[in-house]
Parts: sequence; C-alpha cells; structure tokens
Amino acid sequence: MKRLLSTTLVALAMATVAMAGDNVKMTIHADQGKSKINKEIYGQFAEHLGSCIYGGLWVGENSPIPNINGYRKDVFEALKALQIPVLRWPGGCFADEYHWRDGIGPRSQRPSMKNNNWGGTIEDNSFGTHEFLNLCEMLGCEPYISGNVGSGTVEELAKWVEYMTSEEGTPMAKLRKENGREKPWKVKYLGVCNESWGCGGNMRPEYYADLYRRYAVYCRNYDGNKLYKIASGASDYDYEWTKVLMNRVGQRMDGVSLHYYTCSGWEGSKGSATKFDNDQYYWALAKCLEIDEVIQKHKDIMDAADPKKQVDLLVDEWGTWWDEEPGTIPGHLYQQNALRDAFVASLSLNVFHRHTDRVKMANIAQVVNVLQSMILTDQVGTGHMVLTPTYHVFQMYTPFQEATFLPIDLKSETMTVSKAYFKEKADKDTGTRTLPLLSASAAKAQDGSIVIALTNVSLDKDQTLDIALEGCQAKDVKGRILTAKNVADYNDLQHPAKVAPAEFKDAKLKKGVLTVKLPAKSIVVLSVK
Repeated sequence: MKRLLSTTLVALAMATVAMAGDNVKMTIHADQGKSKINKEIYGQFAEHLGSCIYGGLWVGENSPIPNINGYRKDVFEALKALQIPVLRWPGGCFADEYHWRDGIGPRSQRPSMKNNNWGGTIEDNSFGTHEFLNLCEMLGCEPYISGNVGSGTVEELAKWVEYMTSEEGTPMAKLRKENGREKPWKVKYLGVCNESWGCGGNMRPEYYADLYRRYAVYCRNYDGNKLYKIASGASDYDYEWTKVLMNRVGQRMDGVSLHYYTCSGWEGSKGSATKFDNDQYYWALAKCLEIDEVIQKHKDIMDAADPKKQVDLLVDEWGTWWDEEPGTIPGHLYQQNALRDAFVASLSLNVFHRHTDRVKMANIAQVVNVLQSMILTDQVGTGHMVLTPTYHVFQMYTPFQEATFLPIDLKSETMTVSKAYFKEKADKDTGTRTLPLLSASAAKAQDGSIVIALTNVSLDKDQTLDIALEGCQAKDVKGRILTAKNVADYNDLQHPAKVAPAEFKDAKLKKGVLTVKLPAKSIVVLSVK
C-alpha cells in the first residue's frame, strides 16, 4: 500500500497519572450504580446493501447453503449466540426508497427495483416484511422498522404499521392473514425517516420537524402494540438539527437518532481496513472517541429542552467506514475487519455506557458483510463465514446488557494525535486530538457479579492496574482477552481464528485490590464475584 504519511504525526504527551510504582490506580465504585445499560445499546443494523441481506442473512429455502427457512444457518446461529437485542431494517438510505407492499405476497410475484443508493443492484424483494419480522422472532430480538418518509406517503407508512400490528377487523390485517401470518407481530421501534438531512430527502430541520409531527399522528397503536417513535436526528456535529427538533417536536418523539462514523472523510479514499500505519491507527481511535464530546453536546441541548429526560438519544448508526476491499463490487461497502476495528467497538461501547442516562440504543453498521460487521460470508456462495474481531468484542461485552453502570476513577497516559492530514472537517482547535491509552467500563451484572472492560490501545506498552473495588467483597475473578500479533490482523476464510478471544490469567485478587497486567494492544473483560 502507498504510504499515506511521510512523517510521524503522533507525539506522546504524558498526562498526570496516579501511580504506585509503575502501576496505574483505578477505583470502581461498586455501591454507587444508578443507571441501567440498556441491552439495546448492543443493537445491530441490516440494510439492503451489498450482501448484507442476500448471501448474508438470507439465501432462500432452496439454496445449497444450509439454511433454516431460508435464513443462513451459520449466520443465524452466530447471531443467536451474540444475543442481539434489536435489529434495524430496511435501511439506511434504502429505507426511503423502499415501498413495503413490494415485499409481501408470493415471492415469485414481487416486483423488482433498482437499488439506486448502493451500486445500482437489482433488488428482487424476496426478503420483505414477513422475512424480517419472522427472523426477529426467531432471534428473540426487537424489530426496528425504518419508515419511508423521503419518497413515501403518510398513508403508506400508516398502513404498514397497521399491516404489521393490527389484530383483526382492518383491511391490512386481512391482507396480512391472506399472506400467511394470522397473528400480528410485536413491533416496538419505528423510525420516521432516515437521514432526512441527506439521502432521506435533503430536508431542512424545520421542514422535517413539521413532517415528523404529521407522520407520527397517523402511525397508530393497534391492539396493545405501543410504538416507540424515533425522529431522524443529526449527523455527528450538527447540533442545530437537534436543537430544532427538541424545540419543534419535543416529547412527541420517544427518541431522536444520531449518526457518527469513524471515517476520514466522504470524498475520495478512506484508507484500507487492513493496511495502515501507526499514525492512522491512533488517529482512528482518537476519532472514534470524539463521539464522547459529540454525545455530550447533543445531550446538553436535549437537557435544556427536556430536563426530565423523556426523549432518548439513539446512536442508530455508528462504526468504521474504510475503503471497499479490492475486487469487490463498488457500492456494496464490503470491508475487512481488523483488530483496529475491535478497538473502535470497545472504546465506543465504553462511551455509550457512560451516557446511559440519555443514550438508550446504538446500532453498529452493519450486521453482515457491510462496513464494521459482525460476520463476513464468502462472496462466491460456497457457504463459508468468519466471525470478525468486532463480533468477539460484542460477545465479550454481553454481560453489560441490562447491567447497572458503575462509576470509575481512572487517569491514563495520553497521546496527542494530529488530524492535519486527514480529509475530515477540522475542529476550531489546533487540529489535534488527545487519546487516552487506557479505557475502562464497569457494571454490576444481573447475577450480582462485577463486569469490567479494560482496553489498552498502546501498540508497545503493557500496563499494570491496581483496581480498588469499593463496596464489593470480591473473592473470584475470571476473564477473556482479545489481542493479536499485529493490530492490522484480521480473520478470513483461510485464517478464521487469527484474532479470537482467549482465557485471561493475569488478574489477581489480594486484600480487596484487583491487580491486572494488561498487555499492549489488548481488550480484556473480567467477571468479579
């Protein structure tokens, strides 16, 4: 790969660190937990984009690839093991060109369409409402429907809600039953448009706010099904959008979305997912951590208009966005997934935990074969798949779902990362970001144990932490570690377990202090009982 940086852009800046010898001090306040970490923070996103649906989730009942009622058996089982809590569909940008009636009834009679957003692929609509909602039932997760506001109508979305959730006595309930589904599905989450500031209609926030109010009226609750209505919110730094929606819509929405990608810019090359230098590695982690400040600024706006926190903030698209893999179809956004991506996942989830008073859902983009995915399947239809490093982070973090967030005290060394090279929009500051070398999160799990996530992003420095467990009588500790020889290592069909979790043995309890020897470039999750 052509070297993108001719000089080193990273300079170390030592922060004040509370130490005993070379050990970093950390305190977990196990008796001060108040906020629950909603399981929906571990949500997923499936768009009709590339091979996310076709060849990823769905192969059809007649496929030679092993399947369960048309769903890929290996992918289904991997997602079931991941305990995914919520799945967003059908987009993304695709949602605002999707007309749900095209995806119901006999598959042989469903009309095709051109996917204008993603590569011009012909979409045959063989995966539609029934296929998606049945999959959610089988996985035991909540469906999150993104409604078409950009090119659709109020009537169209209202009737889709009726089709999915009304019991009987309505035209849409009758139509659903004719198509083979007697009982309605439970559909909680309804997104009223996606990215209405962009591919969802290029709207002004004032216009969208009025449009949302209109659509929300006609998306009704049927037969005990209560909709949780989500407004199309801001892209990363657009704080004005959130301000307008809070002032003009307010509590007419249950939640408002936020999209944030770790991406070097939207024009030209975004860089390789697997071929990058140290500067680009540290830049990506600093960029992903900037979501902490972004969330806080949106929260401040929301707090001013909604001090009782009745409107939730949902980060329903997030993750890394690199160049497509060479040789794959342009516009299908198939990218590899290295250990660097696992660090982005870990750091981002730690941030979401800290903001759980307002952040109630997050949906990484996307679940299979697109962007920062959980799973990659072969692109020639032979029926093989691999789990990505990001999948392993999500699986290691499952004890955080529905756990009680615990405050921690931790001071870390930091490094200053320059962003002068990258094409992203510069801040008003000096053009640098500060990156802590250590990140941590702690929570009290439902079984009473303390779960601790520790992330050491340094490429070359091991860290030893002395962790005080206040308000907890700890007797036993177990853990898992995710690391690899190189931070650019990834899993593929030839090497499916090159980056995989292993048992972690360097955590010791003594007199109420947990001492952890944390290797460089590692993610560790501990369970303390």
